[in-house]
Amino acid sequence: MSLSTLTKPWEAMNYGFLDASAKRELRRKMLKAVAVPGCQMPYASREVPMARGWGTGGLQVSLTLINPQTRVKVIDQGADDSVNAASIRRFLARVSGAPTTMDTLEADLIQSRHRVPEEIMREDQVLVLQVPNPEPLRPVQPNMSIARQMHADADYGRMWLQLYEQILRSGRVMQGASYPSLVNGRHVMTPSPIPRWDVPKLNMAKHLTILSAGREKRIHAVPPFTRVEPLVFDDVPYRVEDHGGLTCIRSGATGFFMNEIPQEDGTSAYEISDSEFGVKTIRAAEGEDIRFGDTWYKDGEMPQ
Repeated sequence: MSLSTLTKPWEAMNYGFLDASAKRELRRKMLKAVAVPGCQMPYASREVPMARGWGTGGLQVSLTLINPQTRVKVIDQGADDSVNAASIRRFLARVSGAPTTMDTLEADLIQSRHRVPEEIMREDQVLVLQVPNPEPLRPVQPNMSIARQMHADADYGRMWLQLYEQILRSGRVMQGASYPSLVNGRHVMTPSPIPRWDVPKLNMAKHLTILSAGREKRIHAVPPFTRVEPLVFDDVPYRVEDHGGLTCIRSGATGFFMNEIPQEDGTSAYEISDSEFGVKTIRAAEGEDIRFGDTWYKDGEMPQ
């Protein structure tokens, strides 16, 4: 007997990096999450070549859904060219052979950290959101066993109290990103740290949204045409960030969510957060024939 007889020939890694068992479990949990919108489903989060907290949950979902024909777009707080977005996009392409794109209209699978694209997504597209903390009750109930029971009983009184206290102290709801939202009239979820601007985009959307937290080992989903309602009082309406009157210094686009850039003289300039939409606007202004999709917002307002 020799060592060569005890070893197998070298083989490449599994398609899409994850083993078949991991993909099978994730598919089952995604189906459960779609069947019970907004409800967190536990799963055995696998190790991937990325630090926990940097998008491992979203990456595992993307690796499960991807195939060689899937056109992939990855964004990090709206930007396609950030280090995190570029690294994930390159990894997905390397282990799957899938083509990549930066155009929302061309993508089949969009993995995002903290933003929803400005252009309306179609029925055949899937949005995967990275979630650092999937538990909306954690600020009011740190004991997760009790929090699970509160979800089972639909006991969200403490969350309403937290919002009420913010109004008493500050005159308005101070919750910014991760605004708690009621899904399908039953479960309250955290829609990842997307800004308030993006939460209405999930309501009755045509596309499937999957939210995955690799570090916390939880996954939940918003199926197409599902109600997503931010928690608000009848006499204190939900308000998004007041960016409608801001203009992007690079592209000249107005009426969309902007990043604030402090200037040396103490003032602020603004740049559109959806970087590819800004690039398309610049190219269109230079005379190129660019295809734009319908946008969720028109001049800073979302049509009712």
